[in-house]
Amino acid sequence: MAEDLKKVVCIEDELEMIELVKLILGRNKFEVTGAVGGHEGLIKIAEIKPDLVLLDLMMPEMDGWEVYQKMKASEDMRDIPVIVVTAKAQSIDRVLGLHIARVDDYITKPFGPQELIDSVERIIRTHAKERTR
Repeated sequence: MAEDLKKVVCIEDELEMIELVKLILGRNKFEVTGAVGGHEGLIKIAEIKPDLVLLDLMMPEMDGWEVYQKMKASEDMRDIPVIVVTAKAQSIDRVLGLHIARVDDYITKPFGPQELIDSVERIIRTHAKERTR
């Protein structure tokens, strides 16, 4: 049964947020691995090869945009969909994320559990369809 679970890596500098995401998505048949910060996040992505990455933008040492750039520069990681989950709620940040950087979705904190679930399911479903083409 564990093979049916979709794998998600949540890269975040706040442990409480990782635990919240694990709780919400874990109840909905997702296997969530938390990574504290960008360096650990890139290591976890390489190890796990997840179906999706949830990425915080504002983190010390290596911010989310740097993690995203490193993912897109890596042949092994570039096709993994990314949902940015951030407190940066200004519309310019959203435009930069969705239209300039081309992240798969952009969720602002605080978010509702259903908003997170809907986004994750939609992006994984869309990405799976694209891979079968």
